[in-house]
Amino acid sequence: MFRKGFGLLALGSVCLAALTVAGAAYASALAPHRAVYDLELKNASDRSGITGMYGRMVYEFNGSACEGYTVSFRFVTQVDTGEEVRLTDQQTTTYEDMKNGSFRFLTRSFTDEKLDKEVRGSAHGDKSGVKVELTAPDKREVALAQSRFPTEHMLEVIERAKRGETLFESRIFDGSDSGDKTLITSTFVGKPRKPTPDDADAGKAGRLAGESYWPVTISYFNDEASGDALPIYRMSFKLYENGVTRDLTMDYGDFVLSGKLADLEVFNEEECK
Repeated sequence: MFRKGFGLLALGSVCLAALTVAGAAYASALAPHRAVYDLELKNASDRSGITGMYGRMVYEFNGSACEGYTVSFRFVTQVDTGEEVRLTDQQTTTYEDMKNGSFRFLTRSFTDEKLDKEVRGSAHGDKSGVKVELTAPDKREVALAQSRFPTEHMLEVIERAKRGETLFESRIFDGSDSGDKTLITSTFVGKPRKPTPDDADAGKAGRLAGESYWPVTISYFNDEASGDALPIYRMSFKLYENGVTRDLTMDYGDFVLSGKLADLEVFNEEECK
């Protein structure tokens, strides 16, 4: 199961003006940017049926608090099962308007260049919850609990990290999978650190190469889960204050991928008019 975790990461954003969303004030300035990550298999269980995997992930973030935020995300991998080699390609685009509490999403998943699944819809959030209107794969409406959308969640992670908070939970809606469920996230933030000489992809971070970062781990759980449920997905990464991430570890349970920053382009910030 491949998820687009960066809204997980979005695990990004821009305007220097403070934002007030869902009762929380956010003052962080997140950088519009394009980040490219080289992916490779870190380990896999026998149950996964995977003997090898590598690929590339491209994450592009743009926008402003005034105009809304857009994310284009592509996750391409070549998977070797020992009997066959498959090419998987997940393409996601989202638009998030934090001022009005709205979110649009489209995800297309391909295997060997053939479309497997398309999920398209929009969501609106307020104090009463999140209303989702799906248009693909079929038309339907879903009412969900109050949740944060991906950019708002990333802002929350950074603001809490700046305050020195190390462990917290949030409910999010990112339109992933079938676009009809919320997820519970448990986030751990370590103390700020400086890169070390053996920090593999720090040199690819441009002017951020020598800057401090937070080590962050976010675990994602089914909202319906109770008790000591296992996460369905876990992502660890090094997070800069402007929302750029590097040195990713993506744990899907049966297999784990690493993602090293291969290229980073930081765009000019869009000014609020």
